Amino acid sequence: MARQSAPVLVTRPQAEAKAFAAALTARFGPRVRPVVAPLIAPRYLTPDIPAQDYAAVVFTSVQAVEAARRLGISLPNLAWCVGRKTAEIAGKAGFQARSADGDAEALTRAILSNPPDGRILYLRGVDTRGKLLEKLNYSGIDTDVAIVYAQEALPLSPKALALLTSPGDLIVPLFSPRTATLFRKALPTATQASLHFAVMSAAVAEPLDDLPRAALALAAQPDAPGMLDAVESLLAGLPAP
Repeated sequence: MARQSAPVLVTRPQAEAKAFAAALTARFGPRVRPVVAPLIAPRYLTPDIPAQDYAAVVFTSVQAVEAARRLGISLPNLAWCVGRKTAEIAGKAGFQARSADGDAEALTRAILSNPPDGRILYLRGVDTRGKLLEKLNYSGIDTDVAIVYAQEALPLSPKALALLTSPGDLIVPLFSPRTATLFRKALPTATQASLHFAVMSAAVAEPLDDLPRAALALAAQPDAPGMLDAVESLLAGLPAP
């Protein structure tokens, strides 16, 4: 007997959610049924940028790259990026992008190992983790920060609520601690789904610590391919039909 497609609830911002849903379909085909239901959406800001001759910019998200593009101001060519996807988007935006291929800790190490000759401008969102700014300044790399976007919370969509309040296995990939926190807060009291979480890092798993779940898979590396591998491990562990 063939197994029905496993629903996968994708809660990333709309553009990233669609891209990850397409990646799920490309890799797993009819084994999965992605449902896009963003829990956050970016709102771009226009802060005053310090008048400095910067040597490099730092991006820890694709939203920061888009925010930089929308600023419409001259920025340094060199861009340090947290991961390959952010670096890819920065490259398309015209930056000479260098990827740390990891998280904020990896990005800090990468910059410290090859520091630019001059001040750095860190463009980020309202909510952030990792204390990148403090670590760079403490290590002697003069760094300014500008908050260029906010991630605003969205309610769960009717399709998402229907999945959560129906019995059955549900795979939920979560990419950030904030999204995990928002997901937990948005869970309806009538939740009946058996939840299988794929998480980008241990920090993403923390808000889910005491939440009833069937399984949790930690990505081996903090990027989309790592999350696809985590989803595959969850699919392999689903009970037989």
